Amino acid sequence: MRPTVGILANPASGKDIRRLVASASVFDNREKLSIVRRAILGAVAAGIDDFVYMPDGHGIVASAFADIGEDVRFAALDSPATHSALDTTRVAERMREHGVACVLTLGGDGTNRAFALGWRDAPLVAVSTGTNNVFPKMVEGTIAGAAAGLVASGQVALHEASRQVKVVHVQIDGEKDDLALIDAVLLDEAFVGARAIWNPARLRTIVLARAEPSAVGISAIGGLLHPVPDTADVGLLVEAGGAGDAVIAPIAPGLYSSVPVREVRELALGEVVEFVGPGMLALDGERERRLRPGMVARLAVRRDGPRAVDVPLVMRLAACRGLFRVAQSEATDGD
Repeated sequence: MRPTVGILANPASGKDIRRLVASASVFDNREKLSIVRRAILGAVAAGIDDFVYMPDGHGIVASAFADIGEDVRFAALDSPATHSALDTTRVAERMREHGVACVLTLGGDGTNRAFALGWRDAPLVAVSTGTNNVFPKMVEGTIAGAAAGLVASGQVALHEASRQVKVVHVQIDGEKDDLALIDAVLLDEAFVGARAIWNPARLRTIVLARAEPSAVGISAIGGLLHPVPDTADVGLLVEAGGAGDAVIAPIAPGLYSSVPVREVRELALGEVVEFVGPGMLALDGERERRLRPGMVARLAVRRDGPRAVDVPLVMRLAACRGLFRVAQSEATDGD
């Protein structure tokens, strides 16, 4: 079977309410198309000529393949076309069934969470085009594509250039299970409203798979109190509110807020925390599930999430192995 790279670009990422209440940047779809095109060319340079992708209403990925070359094969996978996160989850399932060797995603934590719901241990090169991102990274598309191509082709083995990340598992009484890649939050709210979290006064309890002091968003609240990197085999619990100490944290780009905190402690992997309704459950910074009065959600951090590809490590291994070296005669062919 030919090695295949999957591509998914979320047209909605980088456009939420935090452009109005904070100073978040905007990633328009023209820029996303340009990033995807550069990633395709990077993967081709790494030896990949077979791609599958998620179709979207803006034609981002389909347009990026225009004039790439006749030797490159690409195909859209079936999608329910709901223009919601369900499309991402279903296409993730299709990519897993198709045997895709590595997936390149453009989006934020929410995009990658939706993908992980369909393929939890997917090999991902996650490029940040959202807001408050912790899981995806800011990386040049050309190099992201090359790294995905090197891993997909087996020139750099997945196990030597990736790690399986922690995730927060969520079980809710009488409802389907869920997960978060970075944070799960119980909010003192009754309705979804704007999906993004930007008012810290509503925070009640936070469970973090990782707490990054250099992040922006919910992860920063824990990170500035008790840093927990993804490499640490623990999670973090933060109980917000009360009359205790507070932390000044960047909950959105350019927006620092004071967050009262009653308790901060590490969570062992697999340790269960209960959220009891009423309230709104937010996952990776977006309101997702409503807990009715008395309804219980049980959360636990485990290391069984996606395999995050370390792009700089992939390229370093490729360089040490001379994977981009060619004979002078080959380099000048066609000049």
